[in-house]
Amino acid sequence: MKIAKEFHWEMGHRLPFHLGKCKNLHGHSYKCMVELSGDPDSNGMVVDYFDVKKVIGPIIEKLDHSFMVSKNDKEVIEALQKLNSQMVIVDFETTAENICLYLLEQIKSANLPENIHSIKVRVFETENSYAEEKTRI
Repeated sequence: MKIAKEFHWEMGHRLPFHLGKCKNLHGHSYKCMVELSGDPDSNGMVVDYFDVKKVIGPIIEKLDHSFMVSKNDKEVIEALQKLNSQMVIVDFETTAENICLYLLEQIKSANLPENIHSIKVRVFETENSYAEEKTRI
């Protein structure tokens, strides 16, 4: 059985290697669909949606209104520090694909119920563009 919950947040980033506009500082209204597959309990419930929000909400809250920046992007880190701006420093380029993998790993390492056996994360960077990955746990 599979259940899903959607999450939203605003976040800035840049792709310094990009040859187009994405090399500039910019942001997106991100949307993430998290699907959890597992065995239903005796009541027929895989996991309560309230519990899903309790586990995943803090992960998303850390990103909301922050700037996700690669640890190699020293200029942006320095500027954000001077501005005392919220940032999430990561060890990857902040593509939609890498953000998807990041969220998948964060959720995988969270305190999920034992009956969950797989997670799928779909991250929408724009209204019609997304990256998706799935893992078994």
